[in-house]
Amino acid sequence: MTETSDGDGESEPAGEPEPVEGPRRRERRERAERREAQARAMAIEQARREAKRAARGRGAAASKPVARGTVRGLKLFLVSLLLVVGIVGAALILYFTPLMAARGITVTGTGAVTRDEVLDAAHVKPGTPLLQINTDNVADRVAAIRRVASARVQRDYPSTLMITIVERIPVVVKDFPDGPHLFDRDGVDFATAPPPPALPYIDVDNPGPADPTTKAALAVLTALRPEVVAQVSRIAAPSVASITLTLTDGRKVIWGTNDRTEEKAQKLAALLTRPGRIYDVSSPDLPTVK
Repeated sequence: MTETSDGDGESEPAGEPEPVEGPRRRERRERAERREAQARAMAIEQARREAKRAARGRGAAASKPVARGTVRGLKLFLVSLLLVVGIVGAALILYFTPLMAARGITVTGTGAVTRDEVLDAAHVKPGTPLLQINTDNVADRVAAIRRVASARVQRDYPSTLMITIVERIPVVVKDFPDGPHLFDRDGVDFATAPPPPALPYIDVDNPGPADPTTKAALAVLTALRPEVVAQVSRIAAPSVASITLTLTDGRKVIWGTNDRTEEKAQKLAALLTRPGRIYDVSSPDLPTVK
């Protein structure tokens, strides 16, 4: 009979269906079974923990943020609603009640224009709530006064309306059948009144802000130095290319066109210190005195 060895020093007969298990083999098998059981138990425990974490995560993601977001959104909505109601309520109170009404109107910048003229043009009824006053419309009405160049209207809370005007300043005068007309630096005919002393006369056919000869003559006057302007008694512009000045002592200035105006003004100021009757700066490169 043939025997086989299992490596443990024991032999078993060949052909038997169930060999005898030695002590060493049994010990190894038991250790392997214990390790396998321990690993399986750890895997089950790990899977259980992961399942709990996943369940908690799903619950937090599904319920808690939604609940917090809902509460936060409700709070914001209520706060916004209260703010809107408060603002609208305050606006209605200020707009319809005399709580902030125009109890006083302050006018500044007047000179030739009187305060009464400004108030008449403004047409603001005392006691009108400030928010009901259209400041742009009031400013337009005040600026329509002939002597007013510009007007600004402001609300000064709680109960004052401020109107500030800038009056037109005459720079030339021209005689008409109904009397002398005053013109400002823009060529606007803003008053029919006696001219201030030493105001230059302007000789153009149709003076006005859109007239080329008027604009050319006024450009010359505004470019002159103050001490020279004070000597001008008349400025004539039959065309934009033939401007002449007459001084208070009778001397003449041939200006020509209003090209290179600043340069001509500087040359003329120097020439007038020299004796002569005719000063020609029409060519500023070659100014002459006769």
